[in-house]
Amino acid sequence: METESEPYVRLSTLRQLHQVVADLNTARSLADTLQTVADGVVAGLNYQLACVNLVRPDGDLVVAAFAGDPAAEALITGRVGSRDAWERRLSMAVPWGDLRFIPHTEGWVLMDDDVPQWHTDGPAPRFEDEWHPHDRLYAPMYASGTGRELLGVISVDRPRNGRHPGPWGQEALQMYASQSAIAISNARLRSNMQRALIRLEREQQALRASEESFRQAFEYAPSGMAIAELGGDQHGRLLRTNDALCRLLGRPASVMRRYSFADLVHPEDIGTLLRTSAEGGRAELRLGRRDGTYVWVSLRNSVVADTADGPRFLLTHVEDIEERKRHELQLAHRASHDALTGLPNSAELRSRLSARLCERPAHGGDRPGPDSAAGFGYGPEPLPAGHDGGYEGGYEYDHEHEHGFGFEPAGGGAYDHHVHTVAPTGGDVDDGTKGLAVLFCDLDGFKSINDRFGHHTGDAVLIEVARRLTTGVRDGDTVARLGGDEFVVLADGLGAADAADLAVRLRNAIIPPIRVDGRAVRVGASFGIGWAECGMTVEEVLNSADQRMYVEKRSRAKVQRRAG
Repeated sequence: METESEPYVRLSTLRQLHQVVADLNTARSLADTLQTVADGVVAGLNYQLACVNLVRPDGDLVVAAFAGDPAAEALITGRVGSRDAWERRLSMAVPWGDLRFIPHTEGWVLMDDDVPQWHTDGPAPRFEDEWHPHDRLYAPMYASGTGRELLGVISVDRPRNGRHPGPWGQEALQMYASQSAIAISNARLRSNMQRALIRLEREQQALRASEESFRQAFEYAPSGMAIAELGGDQHGRLLRTNDALCRLLGRPASVMRRYSFADLVHPEDIGTLLRTSAEGGRAELRLGRRDGTYVWVSLRNSVVADTADGPRFLLTHVEDIEERKRHELQLAHRASHDALTGLPNSAELRSRLSARLCERPAHGGDRPGPDSAAGFGYGPEPLPAGHDGGYEGGYEYDHEHEHGFGFEPAGGGAYDHHVHTVAPTGGDVDDGTKGLAVLFCDLDGFKSINDRFGHHTGDAVLIEVARRLTTGVRDGDTVARLGGDEFVVLADGLGAADAADLAVRLRNAIIPPIRVDGRAVRVGASFGIGWAECGMTVEEVLNSADQRMYVEKRSRAKVQRRAG
């Protein structure tokens, strides 16, 4: 019988080993590699049966390939053996280098474990090194490196010469297991790389599709869209704008890239813009058009990242709300203004007056009453002495008090932030104090016009009186219709003489005839002058001026107040 110790036998085995190892590197997939490993044992190492048990991610070993017997292959391929059972087999086996051998005399204790196996009965060995059908020989496969991670186990059975492998046969199987481990690792790496490449290609396709979808959604959105820098020296600079935003603002995209929203926002809205957060921030403000006008828009911000760790950008949705804002302003104007004359109504008058008053008196004196007001009745009267007859020259307009500022708060406490409103204390005598004058106007003879000519004529008279009153005051003053034929004028920064002069001029502006449908009608006017002062309520201020107006109205003869 030929033995492996003879040189030509070793040379033949080496050639066969070289060929099957070369075949390991031609397999194109992990499954092909595993089957090639099993086939190589049968074809190159002279065993009749070979099984490749591969470690799964959960640690158990599955029969991944089988060679030598189709019936056995169909029976055990895909079956799983637990890691504990395999560890027990490898630990109790006789070590032949890296190989593990369990003789039939010891293997009977393993007949009932869950490791998949195939064997055939046979006669007892006739000599010491003869192979028994229940002998078991395993070649563990370890990953390269210092960790010696177990990749799988090659199990072989029934050597063709019927003998236990000698040192040369053991070394050949051990070398083959080592090369098989390398081939399996490479196949896994190629498989992982292929899956990664496929996944990357799918992700890139999805990214390209997403980018294209975003581009189309961005470019063709019916409302404005913009992408801006987030952070850094160029924070807020517009990088990209869609066509809808360019049309809205009347600026081409190339020009828009020179600006940020801070450059385009209305000066009064810059604070609103700066207070709008980048993530989820919303604001309603005005943006400048190329023609110098402004349009109301709603901004909605969100932060987007270019890549997982790349730069972040600010995506802003810009919606044109000009019509909505115009409608809101119209509603607000209707709520606060008289429908007939367009003047502020009673509620708006009280709101403006209330904003100037606080509960704490500006000084320690008593609250002013009706006697602190002055009044003027119907009929032409000479101007107070010392005035030259012009409204602007009739009293000095103190710009320091135009908006109610210029007076130091009286005392400390909770009202230190409030600029107190004070009133002249000299009655009809001008003591030099400037205050907020409240002129209460009641039309004389208006009822008779309504009765004689109808409400249409009466409405036309009220509209014309409102126009004449508005024309006769400064831009910062308020002319309001209190109701019916009663009007109130708020004029800030006036002294007693200034207020008297203003009342005369407004009365003289009202009394000229008013033409309605070809007919001339006349109304007179009685004025009562009151003063707003902190420590008074809105009703007290209005009642003060109202009472003084009625005092003046009753002091004149009825004939002097006749109109028609």
